[in-house]
Amino acid sequence: MRIIELTKETQKNLLKDLIKRSPDDYGPYEATVKKIVAEVHTRGDEALLEYTARFDHAELTPETMRVTKEEIANAYDAVDPDLLRVIRKAIKNIEEYHELQKRNSWITTKPDGSILGQKIAPVEYAGVYVPGGKAAYPSTVLMNVIPARVAGVPNIIMTTPCNAEGVVYPTTLVAANEAGVTEIYKCGGAQAIAALAYGTETIPKVDKIVGPGNIFVAIAKRVVFGHVSIDSIAGPSEILVLADDTPNPKYVAADLLSQAEHDELASSILVTSSEKLAKEVSEWVDTFTAQLERKEIIEKSLDNFGYILVADNMDDAIETANLLAPEHMEILTKDPFQTMTRIKNAGAMFLGEYSSEPLGDYFAGPNHVLPTNGTARFFSPLGVDDFVKKSSIISYSREALEPVYKDIMTFAESEGLTAHANSMKVRFED
Repeated sequence: MRIIELTKETQKNLLKDLIKRSPDDYGPYEATVKKIVAEVHTRGDEALLEYTARFDHAELTPETMRVTKEEIANAYDAVDPDLLRVIRKAIKNIEEYHELQKRNSWITTKPDGSILGQKIAPVEYAGVYVPGGKAAYPSTVLMNVIPARVAGVPNIIMTTPCNAEGVVYPTTLVAANEAGVTEIYKCGGAQAIAALAYGTETIPKVDKIVGPGNIFVAIAKRVVFGHVSIDSIAGPSEILVLADDTPNPKYVAADLLSQAEHDELASSILVTSSEKLAKEVSEWVDTFTAQLERKEIIEKSLDNFGYILVADNMDDAIETANLLAPEHMEILTKDPFQTMTRIKNAGAMFLGEYSSEPLGDYFAGPNHVLPTNGTARFFSPLGVDDFVKKSSIISYSREALEPVYKDIMTFAESEGLTAHANSMKVRFED
């Protein structure tokens, strides 16, 4: 793994390099996706089933598109009982964490009789997209569904691709049922996003769409944004390990590779003040990579976006970590909690040698749907707030309004909005 001295110039070059991974470069795919979305919007089920046949090679009908209770029951028979036990333990942790995020409506009154407040209510319909092409992702199901259920969303609609025989991964179905999904439909890609956004004769229109997917899904989410809310346009996965000279290099190397195996665009970066640690981690990376199943993907990922940056001191290392604003940040320093107080930008922070990133991916409880590609500077992890909407509450009596209505008229007239001013004036003309 390449080792580079951290300077202002290498910092700048690294940022440019990582920006290349941005999901904004849609190029030739955009026109195709817009056509798919428009067709589903216009023709509903008919177009949705045509695209499902074309891309997933599954011949479905409106009746067979929805997953049945019998299919879910059969899925339980196909899932390893040990995995089901772990899924249920993970659900408990994820539920407990997200329960702590819930906020209540509130009202406040003032001595003049005015009443102000905020009403918080869940959206009626949440759409969850779960990938299903090359592998099953039960953890993705849990992380996207449970915050919606904790928020109180009454209708959670999930779409996921099926195989040519019309079968969905059993682990996906079991995770969905355990997490509390209301309805599951066998469709994927841009056509599924369009169906959720606009509704079809079979699939209800939702208020918010969450969940990861390939570039077609990402573009489709951007196209329908505004008709519905979306979580984000997710980029490739990334990890940054911030370390002094104290951690075990074997652990650091293993954690860097846990993200490199995702895909060739994944980014794995170590920023350390220790040249000795840098060299030892690089050696362990080579050792582990030779042993791992996804060796080819890992090597390409590290060649493209893998770095070990050696800083003169921890101040420079922390500055770089904040600048990169990574999706996952492991803090492996002598006092990680003290170091954490200086971190401004990170999707999730993992403190100490026994808090490795996969703990957050699967089990601890915090959400693994995180801002990528530097967007942790202004975005947050998926959570309960993503599935609620807030309404302001305003109530003034005549006695409360009278002392201030002329002030409001002055403001309105300064903007040339005389009807606004008149709305105040008529209440006190007598």
